[in-house]
Amino acid sequence: MKLNPIRHKKSQAAMEFLMTYGWAILVVLAAIAALAYFGVLSPEKFLPEKCLIETGFTCISSKVESTQSTIVFSNGYGKSIVIDTIQIGGCQASFNTSMTSEDEDLFVITGCNNGDVKDTFKGDVTIKYMEKRTGLNKTAYGVINTKIE
Repeated sequence: MKLNPIRHKKSQAAMEFLMTYGWAILVVLAAIAALAYFGVLSPEKFLPEKCLIETGFTCISSKVESTQSTIVFSNGYGKSIVIDTIQIGGCQASFNTSMTSEDEDLFVITGCNNGDVKDTFKGDVTIKYMEKRTGLNKTAYGVINTKIE
């Protein structure tokens, strides 16, 4: 049985086409994988600093260092509260700070292990407080995304 030379040439051209583009696609995928591995494609490096706390508290500013975290927020609840504990990432501190409506205060949490300088820090914020008038204990949640200074 003889092969049809026209059909054989068509299949050879199709195979060469698939092999050439297959290798090109493989090289592109390897380059993208290398960039992702070395952190070039990491979106956290390009995102702005972020400090958000749920409605009622306004995060004015925050700073995360290797051994301590600092946060400044204001009380927007319209009532007096007492801050009991604040947790940022894996670091927690107890306070007994009274805040009236629209007050802002600075809280420093020491003894932390937040990472190395210039690394990206992303941590949850948990604020436990008590309403003065009712005596109810409540919790507010938020997030901080910043570079460690």
